[in-house]
Amino acid sequence: MVNLLGMIIRSLISCLAIITLAPSLFGAEKNIIFFITDDESPTLGCYGDEVAKTPAIDALAKDGALFLNAYATTASCSASRSVVMSGLHNHANGQYGHQHAFHKFASYYNVVGLSLPRVMANAGYRTAQIGKYHVAPEEVFHYQTYLKGSSRNAVQMAEQSKEFITAESDTPFFLYFATSDPHRGGGKDQNSKRQLKPDLFGNKRDRGSHAGVKEVFYDPNEVPIPAFLPDTPETREELAQYYQSVSRIDQGLARLVEILKEADLYDKTMIVFTSDHGMAFAGGKTTVYEGGLRVPFVVRNPYEKKRGVRHKALISHIDITPSLLDFGGGLDAKTNRPKNWVDPNKYWKEKPYAAKENRGQANKLSSYHGKSWISILGQPEEAHWDTIFASHTFHEIQMYYPMRVVRDSEYKLIWNIAHPLPYPFASDLWAASSFQAQYRKSMSAPYGQKTVRAYIHRPEFEFFKIDEDPHESKNLASNAKHAEALERYKKKLKAQQQKFHDPWAMKWSYE
Repeated sequence: MVNLLGMIIRSLISCLAIITLAPSLFGAEKNIIFFITDDESPTLGCYGDEVAKTPAIDALAKDGALFLNAYATTASCSASRSVVMSGLHNHANGQYGHQHAFHKFASYYNVVGLSLPRVMANAGYRTAQIGKYHVAPEEVFHYQTYLKGSSRNAVQMAEQSKEFITAESDTPFFLYFATSDPHRGGGKDQNSKRQLKPDLFGNKRDRGSHAGVKEVFYDPNEVPIPAFLPDTPETREELAQYYQSVSRIDQGLARLVEILKEADLYDKTMIVFTSDHGMAFAGGKTTVYEGGLRVPFVVRNPYEKKRGVRHKALISHIDITPSLLDFGGGLDAKTNRPKNWVDPNKYWKEKPYAAKENRGQANKLSSYHGKSWISILGQPEEAHWDTIFASHTFHEIQMYYPMRVVRDSEYKLIWNIAHPLPYPFASDLWAASSFQAQYRKSMSAPYGQKTVRAYIHRPEFEFFKIDEDPHESKNLASNAKHAEALERYKKKLKAQQQKFHDPWAMKWSYE
């Protein structure tokens, strides 16, 4: 009897030990990997692209939710990332353009109460960042761990993230995984027989391979041509390079999934895949046309029962931070801000070095502009936003060209506030062979749905019946049949500017 009692006690102790050790043995729940690429459009198999070789992201979409109408708020790198990491439009968070070098833009100090890495840490996550960062100040967008890896090699980035992902911990992890692919860079492909050589888009010269990557090469004759680009040999050669870079990203995602599965974490980790904005071609990046703002967006939530969803809802990059925080249980739905909200005034009170810095419109930086989409992931017919708003002011500091956009499922209105100016080019887009080939022909040369002249010299308003004209080919701003609708959307645009505290709203009054 005594022996039996002893055995029972020992068994109970063993069970308690297993329960106590369970988090470290089996991994914490509700981990997050946020995977963001650089200058990528929805050129993926899961979006119907028949040429793109992207099996990893396609598989993720089949096991999650693919958003068909996901939009960046601005097609500029730093400005967009500040939105992703704050849940605030960039005109409100203060990061109007590039952070690096002489451009010197930065978010306001009071964004610290809402910034993605800060609120995830406050919600009980261990946080890490790898790859492209491109926002400021660091103390506002602070991660507990900064991992090193080539942002041109997502496979290597995944390997460098493995130790953080698989660390024995009772605490869930949040990993911000940011590639530099498929951004332009790395020089020109000198093997091209054309006078204007294509950019390499981060690919190795002479068809070389990045370490650990099985490079996928594309035939320029087979790549699809987006509606905003001209079908020319120069465009095709650049697109072939772009697609190769996209496939390299996909292999990095595949390796991340392998790491999660090997550690029994795949069904405990939400993966979100998107891009900061559209592809780096004139007509895409730095514009507020569909080619600049529409982005890939896939979410695999292992706790969502309904999978393989193709979601029609309009969503925006302002929704990312509140959604990730909501998934982690840290969002106060009533105030639309963190449950453990840190008052920026109290935070900076003990830091005198920032006492006199510009903190922005402090009383307007206490809740998110975006809203969580977590609850609708498995409901493909559920709406999210009726209307989305976009706000672009700078890319490089010399590129002042403020544009404001309002779009719903029927119409899209673009207000080119500085329309008397010629449209300014990002330095890499100006040099692009795909643009220069047409520019050197003549101002009347076709460029997508426009001429070169029409691309550079824009009217004050561009108004599109977007449900019938998804390629934005016919400006209806001067069409009498749409005059009433135009006035209605101007009012709607002004209301959105006021709602999101856009300083450029005053331009309606005196210019």
